[in-house]
Amino acid sequence: MFLLMLIIFVLGYGFIVFEHINHINKAGMALFMGSLIWAVYAIGGEGILGLGYSSAWQSFKDLGHGVEDIHQFIGHHQLYHHLSEISSILFFLIGAMTIVELVDKYQGFRIVTSKIKSTNIIRLLWVLSTLTFFMSAVLDNLTTTIVIITVLRKLLTDKSNRWIFASMVVVSANAGGAWSPIGDVTTIMLWIGNQITAGSIISSVFLPSLVNMIVSTFLFSLMLKGQVVRPILHDDETREFTTYRERVFMLVVGVFALISVPVFKTVTHLPPFLGMLLGLAVLWIMTDRYLKNRSVEDKRKLTVNAVLEEIDMPTVLFFLGILSAVAALQSAGHLDIMATYLDKHVKNIYIINLLIGTISSVVDNVPLVAASMGMYSIAGAKATGYMANFVQDGNFWSFLAYCAGTGGSILIIGSAAGVAAMGLEKIDFMWYLKKVSLIGVAGYLAGALVFFVQTMF
Repeated sequence: MFLLMLIIFVLGYGFIVFEHINHINKAGMALFMGSLIWAVYAIGGEGILGLGYSSAWQSFKDLGHGVEDIHQFIGHHQLYHHLSEISSILFFLIGAMTIVELVDKYQGFRIVTSKIKSTNIIRLLWVLSTLTFFMSAVLDNLTTTIVIITVLRKLLTDKSNRWIFASMVVVSANAGGAWSPIGDVTTIMLWIGNQITAGSIISSVFLPSLVNMIVSTFLFSLMLKGQVVRPILHDDETREFTTYRERVFMLVVGVFALISVPVFKTVTHLPPFLGMLLGLAVLWIMTDRYLKNRSVEDKRKLTVNAVLEEIDMPTVLFFLGILSAVAALQSAGHLDIMATYLDKHVKNIYIINLLIGTISSVVDNVPLVAASMGMYSIAGAKATGYMANFVQDGNFWSFLAYCAGTGGSILIIGSAAGVAAMGLEKIDFMWYLKKVSLIGVAGYLAGALVFFVQTMF
């Protein structure tokens, strides 16, 4: 059963990768894979946990639970524990997508696109890449990806160019999120866990992340040709539903709602999704009050109810399936095996983190970082030699933040930003693998080299 769980994951992942051949929607396959792996785990729970690979098993026995309690442990403790983490990501995604779509419905992004007048496609690439890099450090890589791709749809017509730009957004957003304590889920985890401090992660990872973005954007620029051809807008997009003042107001309020999420988390110490839902609730109340005297047609188009009907739910469900599958592998001990193997046979913090970053392009980086945090405790301030890498703000933790944050760019499915872009722009997995993965590797290794050089001085 333990091996069967891994086989199901590999086969399911293969079906997702080759969606264009089997014509099975990746969301459906992800849900099938995630549910089936948990079912196999529950049925064979006694034998799987009895192998002793899962770190949770020892805690279970220490609490005095017997074999008869295994199903209760799997079905209620482990499953619901992971469900709370997965749900927080999904609610965050739904809230962010709704806010962005609402601002777009009020034509708020027209203010941004009207300011970008360059017809030089290379210059536009660098402008948006830089904007994405710094925005993701303030918002986070997932929210930034949703915002910038929404803007892209107003700027580019050609599908292949838009896919290149969207891929650039994924790489730049992941790079920008890696150097900020609030830019990525993994950096938030390390920050909350006291492995890193805000000042240290910025000073140690900013330059490697910047080099990652610059190298990747330069390589992306070599793929582009011609001039910017803006899309022909439909009547609904050209007709002005709102005044210029209303568009500015909605853009400002919408962006403020997004930016306030990390502030909300810092002040309340509550999960970010609650801050996102609070921002959405404020916008919902404001727009309902604003529309009370508007026409029926405006109410049909501009209410949050109308926007929710257009949210890309298949992308949300795809997230649910993938994260559920990975959570089951983590619970059963597959990821613990991998982490222990790296610790015993590699014993080099740079190689270990490079491998973790590469693996995070296949397996979600959150459980990988969680496994690393559980495997290595924070060393004492007076630690020397190899263990000095594991003190607070030690090289291991800083490099882990960089690798886990940017390694997911190697595959489109390797990060939350990539999955969101894949869903929003319908980017083909194999296209990304052929066209972008090597660029992701080049940027990833260039930034890693800069980090290594930094530690030498």
